[in-house]
Amino acid sequence: MNRRQILLSSLGLIGASAVLGWAPAARADAEAVDESDRILGSESAPVTIIEYSSLTCPHCASFHKDTLPQVKEDWIDAGKARLVYRHFPLDGLALRAAAVANCLEGDRHFTFLEALFRSQERWARASDPIKALAAIAGVAGLDEATFQRCVEDEAEMNRILERARAGAEAFDVQSTPTFVVNGRKVSGALPYEDFEKVLNDAS
Repeated sequence: MNRRQILLSSLGLIGASAVLGWAPAARADAEAVDESDRILGSESAPVTIIEYSSLTCPHCASFHKDTLPQVKEDWIDAGKARLVYRHFPLDGLALRAAAVANCLEGDRHFTFLEALFRSQERWARASDPIKALAAIAGVAGLDEATFQRCVEDEAEMNRILERARAGAEAFDVQSTPTFVVNGRKVSGALPYEDFEKVLNDAS
């Protein structure tokens, strides 16, 4: 199955789990955090926020620009919550951007994500978005050869899509951003006040 077919299959599962029901084992597997996840915050934090986002999604950009900074200050930096970021690419450009992001580890990964979300309207709508993406990656420290390898990494893109498909199956992800907060699904780019209520309920 090629990457496009996997992507279409993943998105085709949206809504299906609402009819078929969640498989408990699949949901437990999707909630499990492992070494392949990109995590912001302490492993011992009592609240785990799993985020499914697409790097070309305007609502995801709004959450990262308007809500996440306060969540980070009040919850993540304070050790009360951790963020597990998972790509849920809604188009081919988001998929390639996700593959590039996954070439960066630790804080560099999240710094790059924030740069992409904050400049989303510029790079995602550029006449040559891959060139615009390369420029941002260069600022993040990826040289041209490394960027080219990452943006064309078929194996990594397939892994991203398989993880997105698993999320769609387990949590009935129908839009981005979608969050799973200590097992509770929350959809949409909520303002901080509303998201804080979710976090308080999970504490």
